[in-house]
Formats: sequence, structure tokens, C-alpha cells
Amino acid sequence: MNEPAILVSGLPRSGTSMIMQMLAAGGVEILSDGQRRADDDNPRGYFELEAVKTTGTDASWLDQAPGKGIKLISQLLYELPAGTRADVIVLRRDMAEILASQRKMLERAGGRIAAPDAALAEDEQMGRIFTSHLTDVLAWVQQRQGLKLLEVWHADVLRDAAAAAAKMQVFLGRGLDVTAMAAVVDGGLHRNRGETGASGLRS
Repeated sequence: MNEPAILVSGLPRSGTSMIMQMLAAGGVEILSDGQRRADDDNPRGYFELEAVKTTGTDASWLDQAPGKGIKLISQLLYELPAGTRADVIVLRRDMAEILASQRKMLERAGGRIAAPDAALAEDEQMGRIFTSHLTDVLAWVQQRQGLKLLEVWHADVLRDAAAAAAKMQVFLGRGLDVTAMAAVVDGGLHRNRGETGASGLRS
């Protein structure tokens, strides 16, 4: 029987690229096409596979996925075909940090910059939407046959990368290089910190 795929998921800007980098360092083969190149928002790369965006209509990329690490946003988990076997690592991050990171990414891309009051209202609305989505998708993964779930907090990885790496190794049941996984974590890239700290807005 083929190994399950390793799906790294979460909200955009939640730290999934960091986990992909850790898995690669630990010895997991990554399924990525390199189309999206590293930039100021993700200086070490995105580790993305363009084909996952069409999972709902064409999931043929899963034929190459057994035993490999693949990154996809949490909304796309719903599109996985019935019977998909995968170990799913969902990244969690302080909601204020996610929203701050998304806003800065939009600004760097030349997007609209809202006035402070409007930005706060937008963030509150998006925070509620994201929190509701995460609650729903996590429950869905736990109930879906063939999928196994591990939640990993972004702040916990930065606080103790070795412990987070060991946790992933146990979950995946593989002989990963935990030391190498921990070594690639760079706290200096944690540039968008929520004002409430690591635990204040956990959803």
C-alpha cells in the first residue's frame, strides 16, 4: 500500500512555507513546481504546486503525492477526492499576526491601503470569517476517512523548533532528521507579531 501524502495546510500567511522547509530538511521529498519564486514576503520560497489549485476538477497530482510533502491552503482540503489518504499538518497562528502579514503583503503588491478605522473593521470581519472556517475545516478533516490531523502552532515552532520537529516526526511515523528540521527555523523571519502575543487571538 502506498504511503499517505503529507499535506501541509492552513490559512494564507500562517507559516506553511516554514513547515515545508522543515520537512524538506528532515528528508521528506517535496512535490513543488517552483513556479512561484521567493520574494520579500517569503524569502526562502513558497514550496507550492500550481496543480493543487484545480483539485476540485482535476486531482491527478495526487498520483505523485504518496509519501511526499505538498502545500495547499485550508479551503482546498474540502476538494480532496473521497478515499484520499493523507497525513494533514495544519498550521495555526495568532490571528492578528496572520491579518497583519496579509495586509503588508497586499501593500507590497500595490494593493489598496485602507484608512486605520476601516482597516481595523476589515480585520475584525476577516478574523471572524477565518476563525469560523478553521473550526469547520478542522472538524471536517477529523471526520474524513483516510485523513489524519496534526495541528501545529506557529509560535510553538519558533519557541522550540526541536520539540515541534519531534512532534511532526512522531505524527508522520518516519525517521526524519529532527536536528536538521529545527536548524532551518529562523525567528528573524517572524516579522508580523500580533499585539496580543502568541496566545491572545488563538482561534
